[in-house]
Amino acid sequence: MSSITRNRSRQRTLTIWTPEDKAFWEREGEAVAKLNLWISVPALFLAFAIWQVWSVVAVSLPGLGFRYSTNQLFWLAAAPALSGATLRLFYSFMVPLVGGRRWTAISTASLMIPALGIGYAVQDNTTSYPTMLGLALLCGLGGGNFSSSMANISFFFPKERKGSALGVNAGLGNLGVSVVQFLSPLVVTAGIFGIFGGDAQTIVKNGQTMQVWTQNAAFIWVPWIALASLAAWFGMNDIADAKASFAAQAAVFRRKHNWIMCLLYLGTFGSFIGFAAGFPLLIKGLFPEVNPLAYAWLGPLVGALIRPVGGWLADKLGGASVTLWNFVVMALAVMGVLYFLPKGSGGYVLPFGPAEGSFMGFFVMFLLLFLSTGVGNGSTFRMIPVIFLNLKLRDVKEGDEAGRAQAIKDGNTEGAAALGISGALAAYGGFFIPKSYGSSIAATGGPELALWVFAAFYLVCIGVTWWFYARRNAEMPC
Repeated sequence: MSSITRNRSRQRTLTIWTPEDKAFWEREGEAVAKLNLWISVPALFLAFAIWQVWSVVAVSLPGLGFRYSTNQLFWLAAAPALSGATLRLFYSFMVPLVGGRRWTAISTASLMIPALGIGYAVQDNTTSYPTMLGLALLCGLGGGNFSSSMANISFFFPKERKGSALGVNAGLGNLGVSVVQFLSPLVVTAGIFGIFGGDAQTIVKNGQTMQVWTQNAAFIWVPWIALASLAAWFGMNDIADAKASFAAQAAVFRRKHNWIMCLLYLGTFGSFIGFAAGFPLLIKGLFPEVNPLAYAWLGPLVGALIRPVGGWLADKLGGASVTLWNFVVMALAVMGVLYFLPKGSGGYVLPFGPAEGSFMGFFVMFLLLFLSTGVGNGSTFRMIPVIFLNLKLRDVKEGDEAGRAQAIKDGNTEGAAALGISGALAAYGGFFIPKSYGSSIAATGGPELALWVFAAFYLVCIGVTWWFYARRNAEMPC
């Protein structure tokens, strides 16, 4: 039995962790890394569920008797994206400061606050708007967890396995977006928590009076949050070599490639979370005869499930190559969406395609967009740690093992910080893409202008990826 295995119950900090050493990895490293990964996945899943639960709850508030204006409801829906993206900037630095095990347990347990708060607040339709806005902002705690979770998992795996590991962590974690949209309408229809869940609310839907337990949309996650927090505290590890000061991590702000990868990840994850947030409203506005709740959850589901494949492809084919061609597909998919839009929906429409539009064509093109955002999420997050590791290793002289060990530590530290920062900035896509739809519709009568801007942005991402990472003699091939 290995030394790490013997001491797990007594010592949660790994004082020796060298995943780039193949003998160490095969002997004991892989088993420990996988255990930490599979505890991290459900914790991140719950974080995404809490981050997005408000998008479901906010839609229900008018029917429950809450007298909020349309603009107030919009800000309630947008607040988690704004606070989550901002919190990611801080969470990016927490793992080296606090430790991955400790921070995963603490940050997961913090999800109890918005889950319980929302569950109680929606039972009283006299709850003030500032209270509701505060709870919406607290849902951003779930959004912040992504940066620390990805930074933590990146420390556990060797360079050739980082893409697959990060893809699994984020991809299965991203499923929380889809599951919360699918599950919430089901759990609110019954008093599944009995006397502990509170009384039902009476609403009128389609001319019929019915009882709902809207609080269940939040309460359903509480026991799982408690279990995941305990699993993280007792089952995960801190890595001694991952400890680093804020100053050591902040060096990443001076790295050009940090900001380049922020741009590319905005194109992938920013699109994923933004399209997920705006998809139901876009369906409802363009195809009013279609029930958006029957279709909207499928897009995030596809994007989340395919993300591990994107990481795996990047490990096999190279992150830059996969990312480059992925942006090509995204640009073409946006053109496909434009093709199938109803031609009377607004300006800047394509001069060909079915005049009345085609919902199935529109839906398939958006599924392709979600699919490509998932692949791109996986490939870009494989690129980031590899880039920073290679930057440090370039300066190591052959045979300098001490220098190599220090370079690996510094590269992993900066790479983890870059993962968090890029994830933070990309999360603002959850606000800006739906807002772009609204601005385009207000200005032109349809979403076409926003879609053209997205397509142009993807062309920029193609050029940036090719120039810095994918072309022959690129500055940083990866």
